[in-house]
Amino acid sequence: MDAKARNCLLQHREALEKDIKTPYIMDHMISNGVLTVVEEEKVKSQATQYQRAAALIKMILNKDNCAYISFYNALLREGYKDLAGLLHSGLPLVSSCSGKDPDGGITSFVRTVLCEGGVPQRPVVFVPRKKLVSAVQDKLRKLNGEPGWVTIYGMAGCGKSVLAAEAVRDHSLLEGCFSGGVHWVSIGKQDKSGLLMKLQNLCTRLDQEESFFQRLPLNIEEAKDRLRVLMLRKHPRSLLILDDVWDPWVLKAFDNQCQILLTTRDKSVTDSVMGPKHVVPVESGLGKEKGLEILSVFVNMKKEDLPVEAHSIIKECKGSPLVVSLIGALLRDFPNRWAYYLKQLQNKQFKRIRKSSSYDYEALDEAMSISVEMLREDIKDYYTDLSILQKDVKVPTKVLCVLWDLETEEVEDILQEFVNKSLLFCNRNGKSFCYYLHDLQVDFLTEKNRSQLQDLHRKMVTQFQRYYQPHTLSPDQEDCMYWYNFLAYHMVSASMHKELCALMFSLDWIKAKTELVGPAHLIHEFVEYRHILDEKDCAVCENFQEFLCLNGHLLGRQPFPNIVQLGLCEPETSEVYQQAKLQAKQEADTGQLYLEWINKKTIKNLSRLVVRPHTDAVYHACFSQDGQRIASCGADKTLQVFKAETGEKLLDIKAHEDEVLCCAFSPDDSYIATCSVDKKVKVWDSATGKLVHTYDEHSEQVNCCHFTNKNNHILATGSSDCFLKLWDLNQKECRNTMFGHTNSVNHCRFSPDDELLASCSADGTLKLWDVRSANERKSINVKHFFLTSEDPPEDVEVMVKCCSWSADGDKIIVAAKNKVLLFDIHTSGLLAEIHTGHHSTIQYCDFSPCDHLAVIALSQFCVELWNLDSCIKVADCRGHLSWVHGVMFSPDGSSFLTASDDQTIRVWETKKVCKNSAIMLKQEIDVVFQENEMMVLAVDNIRGLQLIAGKTGQIDYLPEAQVSCCCLSPHLEYVAFGDEDGAIKIIELPNNRVFSSGIGHKKAVRHIQFTADGKTLISSSEDSVIQVWNWQTEDYVFLQAHQETVKDFRLLNDSRLLSWSFDGTVKVWNVITGRIERDFTCHQGTVLSCAISSDATKFSSTSADKTAKIWSFELLSPLHELKGHNGCVRCSAFSLDGILLATGDDNGEIRIWNVSNGQLLHLCAPISVEEGTATHGGWVTDVCFSPDSKMLVSAGGYLKWWNVVTGESSQTFYTNGTNLKKIHVSPDFRTYVTVDNLGILYILQVLE
Repeated sequence: MDAKARNCLLQHREALEKDIKTPYIMDHMISNGVLTVVEEEKVKSQATQYQRAAALIKMILNKDNCAYISFYNALLREGYKDLAGLLHSGLPLVSSCSGKDPDGGITSFVRTVLCEGGVPQRPVVFVPRKKLVSAVQDKLRKLNGEPGWVTIYGMAGCGKSVLAAEAVRDHSLLEGCFSGGVHWVSIGKQDKSGLLMKLQNLCTRLDQEESFFQRLPLNIEEAKDRLRVLMLRKHPRSLLILDDVWDPWVLKAFDNQCQILLTTRDKSVTDSVMGPKHVVPVESGLGKEKGLEILSVFVNMKKEDLPVEAHSIIKECKGSPLVVSLIGALLRDFPNRWAYYLKQLQNKQFKRIRKSSSYDYEALDEAMSISVEMLREDIKDYYTDLSILQKDVKVPTKVLCVLWDLETEEVEDILQEFVNKSLLFCNRNGKSFCYYLHDLQVDFLTEKNRSQLQDLHRKMVTQFQRYYQPHTLSPDQEDCMYWYNFLAYHMVSASMHKELCALMFSLDWIKAKTELVGPAHLIHEFVEYRHILDEKDCAVCENFQEFLCLNGHLLGRQPFPNIVQLGLCEPETSEVYQQAKLQAKQEADTGQLYLEWINKKTIKNLSRLVVRPHTDAVYHACFSQDGQRIASCGADKTLQVFKAETGEKLLDIKAHEDEVLCCAFSPDDSYIATCSVDKKVKVWDSATGKLVHTYDEHSEQVNCCHFTNKNNHILATGSSDCFLKLWDLNQKECRNTMFGHTNSVNHCRFSPDDELLASCSADGTLKLWDVRSANERKSINVKHFFLTSEDPPEDVEVMVKCCSWSADGDKIIVAAKNKVLLFDIHTSGLLAEIHTGHHSTIQYCDFSPCDHLAVIALSQFCVELWNLDSCIKVADCRGHLSWVHGVMFSPDGSSFLTASDDQTIRVWETKKVCKNSAIMLKQEIDVVFQENEMMVLAVDNIRGLQLIAGKTGQIDYLPEAQVSCCCLSPHLEYVAFGDEDGAIKIIELPNNRVFSSGIGHKKAVRHIQFTADGKTLISSSEDSVIQVWNWQTEDYVFLQAHQETVKDFRLLNDSRLLSWSFDGTVKVWNVITGRIERDFTCHQGTVLSCAISSDATKFSSTSADKTAKIWSFELLSPLHELKGHNGCVRCSAFSLDGILLATGDDNGEIRIWNVSNGQLLHLCAPISVEEGTATHGGWVTDVCFSPDSKMLVSAGGYLKWWNVVTGESSQTFYTNGTNLKKIHVSPDFRTYVTVDNLGILYILQVLE
């Protein structure tokens, strides 16, 4: 052992003896051949762990350098990184171990074994890849002398064979694991006769003395048996290396209890064989650091001293070992030509990359073109056709079959010629092959054939048109993905503008493409080719782009929506609507159901883009500093990055082990920070998604992160451990910890000049910190502004949610409860106070970077814009279906984003939303259908009551009131409404004369209904009393028997009424006498709904106890109890003929039952959907049968129509909002009216 190594081991002997556990370390050393089994037993015989460690180290001190190295590696592998670090400085040179040859570090033993086994020598230009070599060696050691398979797989040309050969150039591996030798067989693409020849040659090599057999095997089975005998008897403990295996059937000949290392392009080749299997994947190119290392060796410089051009050269070379080595060789001869060679690579001027003394070709283009010249004349033109392929795109064989009009086998033969000459790379996907060019080959072909490119692209498009209609491509065609992704690109490149417009402005193409690949790529194409599409018709282009942007969250989901129905919701002037209308009419003739939204003219969609990048709640999203990208994170534990204009996904990163709460771009957009419930902070490369740093010094979940505005390397984080921390990305540990908050830190933001850091906490304070010193500069007690004279301060809890700086850094806004407060940071004085007036809390706020606007996110699903100078709300932004967690302005303030629990992110144009603040309807409406008209009575959030003519859209505004519920009389003579205080009023139409109930209810009125003659009004309230008011005679009858709030009621006729309650009972009343005629104890839980059969002999009840029941009015026990629902059964309806009953539950399921026997006939919505998504978008809240009992309509997260006979969905209408409460249906089942939770009214008619 070298003196240096020995002294290092003696120096740290005490620490080693104290800490190490010997068993696993000795296993590694035995496998490396530096420790014997006898020596292991001597160590094990010692009484204590300390004595065993001391005995082992004493043995190592008496051994050579190999023992020291083996011990060092064993420490690393067993997790003793600190102890291994103590020994690192004493590591001896490898060449001094085991008598190795200094030239390459190979011992004579290794050299002999490899030579006899036919293992190839190292290539002239050798690229060391130690990590991959070690991975292969580790897998080989795991075979542990038993039969098994180690597979090195990767793309053609990635160096698999070199890796396999390098892995066995190891003395300890060969001596310890494969003492019987190594035997290399080059396989390649073989038929059976070729494989038999390979086996015969191998058997001859293994039995050179012919001591076992006298003749060659005559078939593969005989060869397999002979190989098994030779390997077991004559060459035990040997390794068989099979290089370049293409087909699984080849391995069957070697599946005979051998230890085998193989290289292949197909990971699945070992699926057909038995035994343990280990895999080592190899990337097709070198990493950036490895590429720089190679260049540094060639030019004899330290890696850190390489010029900046070196990084760009590696990027241009795309990791090709050959090209990196070639450029390195050139630079060795011409060390001042960094910029020159980079420029030539970037400009594709390959001829100017001149010959080096050690390279065989005059220039780089000659190196690539020499193989092209060697091609047969009859296939050279085919290679030229590949000039139109894009970088990093794998092209299925079928695409080239279309391009060349040849059979698959002919095309594969041609392409195999290219692959064999390294002119093309092949990737096998199941039974099919995909082909691709290296980036430099694409550049070379593009430059060489520039004058032909347009014609080549035209040829591609023309051939496609011969074979296919664009919208008829089937997902099971191997080439369909290629055409969907690149057909438009080929049309543009061929200057086929007319064909491009016809394609992009086709609803058929939009439907087919989005169904397969989603909307983001299409939106990207509309943006990229806008200059061409606008030549045809800029309005049409805008129609399609807007349609995709605003429906992207639907088009990217499963089950895929009916795009024609979505198109029918577009404005009538839109080309999308016109194409959808034409298709819908054609399909309606064949029985397909479509709905027209007849009052949609009054609706304006204010979002510019809607994307659904996550599979769970989105907690935060932010713009990049250049405004081009958006990063988002959420409950699905991922970080997503996508284009801000199109929604096209750029990165999808499994970022943390728990929910990700916040993300932030660095000032130059090169990094993205994330923080999580898992207590960790991580920093990612925003271009590649590579993890750069992990910090785990917080002891609780980390709630927020924010970079400084100018310095890329400073990051602040706040945690539930009450601490703020500052991190310098150039350091491994926290730079500063800031103490002062006494509860969770919810949010933090740097001031525009980076002098101060603001933090908000659940302790009710806003604190300002000096960034340089990390000392607290100022604290503002926000809680103080919520105290009243009645409340003791200790009883008031105020959580300060977030803060945001003004652009000048003089003011800051903070959000807490339902207020936004504006402070002067110099005086701490309160400048303005915004009270949102909502019962919900403010989740987030952001200050506009260029004016006095603030955007506020509320838990009540909405977003508001406020002018901070005037404290006036300037816009309501509705569209989200659940809590809005985050909002942020773009860097120039022209737009802002919102992130929600509904899994979507919306991008809004600031000016557009400020101009549109629509009146919103509440969901309590009543509808009366007449022969040629329908009237809708609705409650809005401004004026009170609206009377809307459904056909014309004319609106009459009735006297203002705080309305809680309303109804119309059957002949449209009167309007009745109840308010939150329990008062009941009637308005006579059209003179608006008001009649008031003299008694009213004690609590809010929840339901109200006229009798058929309009003379009596019945109402129920939260006070559990039903009031019957003959408003013309002022006579009152009070129905009092329910123990809890009445859920609802229905009139059976003019004198009888059915009511149901939270108390689990259903009661039948005589409304004239006020007496109970029948009292049914129906359920243990709340009765959520009742339905009455058309002949009034039966009723159904549904309950929170997950059951429904069918009752006869004559019996107090149920006829049938309907079980099977897994959630609260919220609604039910009888068919008109009384034969069927439909029930809907909170899991989105609808069940159809036979009323006579209670048997289940159909389970509607038994479709597979995304994880966590209800089949109906939420609760099923209402159902209604058609008069002929053949169709059913249901309301829930959206509207659905069902075929009752089959139980299958006939159509889905996606409302802008969700949580529909009721669907009003015309008697002919052709008109439907509902209101969503955004306050949007939908009057739908069946398209004729």
